[in-house]
Amino acid sequence: MKVLITGASGFIGSFLVEESLRRGYETWAGIRATSSRARLQDKRIQFIDLKYDDPKKLTEQLSEYAGLHGAWDYVIHNAGLTKTLRKENFFRVNAEHTRNLLEALHASGCAPRKFILMSSLSSFGLGDEVNFTPFSLSDTQNPNTVYGQSKLKAEHYVRDQKYFPWIILRPTGVYGPGDRDYFLEIKSIQSGLDLAVGITPQRITFIYVKDLATVAFMAIENEQIKNKHYFVADGDQHTDESFANLIQELLGKKKVIHARIPLGLVKVACWCSEQIGKLLGKEMTLNTDKYIILKQRNWICDVTPLQDDLGFIASYPLRKGLEESIEWYRKEGWLK
Repeated sequence: MKVLITGASGFIGSFLVEESLRRGYETWAGIRATSSRARLQDKRIQFIDLKYDDPKKLTEQLSEYAGLHGAWDYVIHNAGLTKTLRKENFFRVNAEHTRNLLEALHASGCAPRKFILMSSLSSFGLGDEVNFTPFSLSDTQNPNTVYGQSKLKAEHYVRDQKYFPWIILRPTGVYGPGDRDYFLEIKSIQSGLDLAVGITPQRITFIYVKDLATVAFMAIENEQIKNKHYFVADGDQHTDESFANLIQELLGKKKVIHARIPLGLVKVACWCSEQIGKLLGKEMTLNTDKYIILKQRNWICDVTPLQDDLGFIASYPLRKGLEESIEWYRKEGWLK
């Protein structure tokens, strides 16, 4: 059985590859020729550089592949942008590349038995910030960021095609060894400072990267589950305060200054960061699209359908996942 995993060189992608190999699949990593293979050292991995921007070339490329190797049994489309200097790139990469891949898989005779799209909770937009009701799969999707809009458009392309069965996964806060986003908070707390955004605490949910990879393959291997979509989280709810306090405990830091930055200041900082990025030609973590995500207070979602349909029970609750992550950061020299 063969699996294609796109975006394989990234944080989530590399763990998808690891899980695929662990389960004994012939594993193909879709990465750019210029991408680092530092996380993809296993000699069993086979590589392909997909030409997403040119539908004709992509179809020809997949036709040639099918002639030599046969079609992939499963495709996990994990490639995408989370930050960019030009916001139109979100639609080009996250949405149009998805459409091009779907069409090329069909036209080339590479139609998989199931197509998995890694989407995002951001495709739903603003949640209930009064009673903090969890996001439900029945809620209307109304994304309030360009990133979220691009992910929703990709979801529509997947759901509207009739070529092959699909599953859409929307992970919440993904963390684990090698992640750089949550690591910044861990590193800051290690230095003795925790800066939270907004006066009202965020309600947040998490999924450890290894659990996310497990879910992807549970969705692949359950033949009864198709043409469905799920939120992916470990099932527990947290606040940004409890998250920071847990990190402090696990780091063994006795003294940490915890402060909350008003949203107005964060908005200005994100705007300034974006302008600096434009001047330097550099993608910045803080930008105006990111501000909308930081501003949002409710990131809680209902994972009951995932638990009921796939029988998923997280192997890594937040404490266990953070313990393993911090151990990795220390071992690799990211933390002293």
